[in-house]
Amino acid sequence: MRIATYNVEWFSNLFGDDGQLIDDNSWSSRRDVTKAQQTEALGLVFQALDADAVMVIEAPDTSPRRDGTAALEHFAARFGLRARKSLIGFTNDTQQEIALIYDPDKMQAIHDPKGPATGGKGDGPRFDGAFQIDLDVDDRQDHVTFSKPPLEVALTLKSGAALRLIGAHLKSKAPHGARNADAVMRLSIANRRKQLAQCIWLRERVDAHLGAAEPLIVLGDFNDGPGLDEYEKLFGRSSVEIVMGVGLPAQSQMLDPHAQHALSQRMGARLSTSRFFVRHENRYLNALLDYIMVSPDLAARQPKWHIWHPFDDPDCWRRKDLCAALLTASDHFPVTLDIDL
Repeated sequence: MRIATYNVEWFSNLFGDDGQLIDDNSWSSRRDVTKAQQTEALGLVFQALDADAVMVIEAPDTSPRRDGTAALEHFAARFGLRARKSLIGFTNDTQQEIALIYDPDKMQAIHDPKGPATGGKGDGPRFDGAFQIDLDVDDRQDHVTFSKPPLEVALTLKSGAALRLIGAHLKSKAPHGARNADAVMRLSIANRRKQLAQCIWLRERVDAHLGAAEPLIVLGDFNDGPGLDEYEKLFGRSSVEIVMGVGLPAQSQMLDPHAQHALSQRMGARLSTSRFFVRHENRYLNALLDYIMVSPDLAARQPKWHIWHPFDDPDCWRRKDLCAALLTASDHFPVTLDIDL
């Protein structure tokens, strides 16, 4: 079975309010890419992935006027994808949903959120609720929420096997609105605190599933990773390390070899799942932001992870059409997990 995570930059803008692809020569939200070009590139990438299930990050918007599940299913039909059934959990106001598309011939999937409406450390509230935690050590509880609540999926395979998926897209730490260097630092630290709190919250859900011996996969875009920025030094560890449970006993840790590689390679060759153009420096920045973490019981099945990087992966590089499509489709590249379930 192949499970993937893929952040599709502004996927929503390729669809009209009726859920149909716009598919014309108007500009997409990607730099110098039309809607038709991005649509065709995405179709080729999804066809090449041929995944049984894809956690789509920045999925089409769901709102009173728009239906993200219908949009994804229209896209799947257009390109003849096996993963043609769509599931969205708690919607948000960012026009960037978290959605699962999957092959209904292979599995059934339902949105299955856990936890109470609110709670503090140890309570693991529902992801559309509020997490109470003292962010700045002032003896007062702060209420942390997700701008994009993680998608909790109960997956049942045709064989009868069951597992849990949690799709996540954590808030960026970019200091939006800062007007000077001091404001940038204050906002960056505040955003880092909030993101770490979200990861502590997510980690509590991981602990609950591991404690119940439930096979678990946590996947998506964490906008963070070991050694990614200087604020990690201030707080001691990255968001990814918190969710993985680095430093905990082996039976309590989630496994992702790409994250482990980053932890062991503070200098030297680095893996990446995204490529952004930095305008003021006139160069591209590569970063490892997308992960597929698995529970110890799934890791014991010896799964294979793969980053579909257009330059670093030889198969993607040799297929010039796929290489070009990966660069056109999004600023992130898919990550896949092949596992025998």
